[in-house]
Order: sequence, then structure tokens, then C-alpha cells
Amino acid sequence: MSGLRGGIARLLGVLAIPALVAISTYAFAASNTVPTSAAGEGASSISGYTISNIDYTLNSINPANVDQVEFDLNAAPPATAEVKVKLVASSTTWYGCTISSSTHATCLTSGATVSAADQLSVVVAD
Repeated sequence: MSGLRGGIARLLGVLAIPALVAISTYAFAASNTVPTSAAGEGASSISGYTISNIDYTLNSINPANVDQVEFDLNAAPPATAEVKVKLVASSTTWYGCTISSSTHATCLTSGATVSAADQLSVVVAD
């Protein structure tokens, strides 16, 4: 009888190991949670602005410097729009602008020189 008990004990031991692995794997898998998320895709056209009435204001003490640039946009950008200008094509310096009367932009360009200015680049990002 003791031989039978020993065989049953060994059989139960052999069966217990896979059962424990399966239970622990299930416990780890069951404890994972993934937060809710969203994903999507969309497209829209990009329309530009027409710039007009460009006016450069030179420094009153040293007219070799450009103090500001003003211009009009053909449409009012949103209040959160970012407007910037650059006066030198090879430069990385962009000057911030403010919008007044919905379509008129004023950009302070202190430090810009007339001799270096070779291009007016305007960026309006809604």
C-alpha cells in the first residue's frame, strides 16, 4: 500500500507543478490594465494669406537699422495664431508680430539691418 501511496504522491507532485505555473500565469495576465485611448486620422487643406501694404520703419537715430515691419493680411487669423517674420533669407532669426484691428500685423525687428535684409518671409500659423 505504501508503494501505491508513494506513486500517487509522485503523480500529484508532477501534476501540481504545471497547475501552479498555469495559475500564476493567469494571475499575471489578469492583473494587466490598459487605459482608454483614442486614435484618428484626418486631413484638411492649407490656405495661405495675401500680404499687402508692407511698411518698414527705420531707426530714427541710425537709419541703417530696421525697427519694425508692418503689413496687412487679407483675412483675420484666429486669436491664437502665431505670426512671425524674417528679413534675411539665410538667417534663423524670426521676429514675433502682434495683430491689431484683426488683419494688421506689427513686427518689432530690433537688431535687423537694412544692408543684410534681402527677403521678407512671413509665417502665420493658425
